Amino acid sequence: MGALAYLYTMYNLPHFKEPDEQLVIEFVKQHPFAMLIGVDAANKPVATQVPVFIDERNGHFFLTGHIQRKTDHHNAFEQNPNALVVFTGAHAYVSASWYENKAQASTWNYMSVHAKGLLRFLSDEELYEALKRTIHHFENNPHSPSLVEKMSDEYVQSNMKAIIAFEVEVKELNHVFKLSQNRDEKSYDNIVDKFKKQGAGSEEIADLMEQRKHKVFDK
Repeated sequence: MGALAYLYTMYNLPHFKEPDEQLVIEFVKQHPFAMLIGVDAANKPVATQVPVFIDERNGHFFLTGHIQRKTDHHNAFEQNPNALVVFTGAHAYVSASWYENKAQASTWNYMSVHAKGLLRFLSDEELYEALKRTIHHFENNPHSPSLVEKMSDEYVQSNMKAIIAFEVEVKELNHVFKLSQNRDEKSYDNIVDKFKKQGAGSEEIADLMEQRKHKVFDK
């Protein structure tokens, strides 16, 4: 298999799994701007990016958010409720030249959570509450003039006509936290060092790898 084939494999392997489910849930909460994906009546994929919240009720996880009405994704989910919601974080290219054994393929380090479930649309009352929650969360300021309850009712009701809230009951929650856990310690440390020199997302991956090193090498 060539380098590119390795590069684009999903890497859904045991050593790229996080045994603590709560850490997976925390990742979802920290990366709420997700890709909502469905399939329309003609079996064509549809997707939109929206902020999504995750909640646990009676041992089950639910995702909530809102999308624009009368669009391809709204129409698709009315016909087919099956949904895939993808949460992603920082990512970085890993050169095989950084390994102790360089006769291997280059790859990519990343973290991703895939939630599959059934989507249902919510009432106007639930939409209003979803909007309040969204603005409160991202404004993070109880005195912000942008809070829904501080806007005129006429303005809010007018805008609500253009959007609809949804909830996805999660049936499957899969993840890949691919952070070079399959490398020897010297290669691992070298990858961290290279990432730190690149900055941005690479530096974030480096910090995560440093935090998790004790899990990888039992230190």
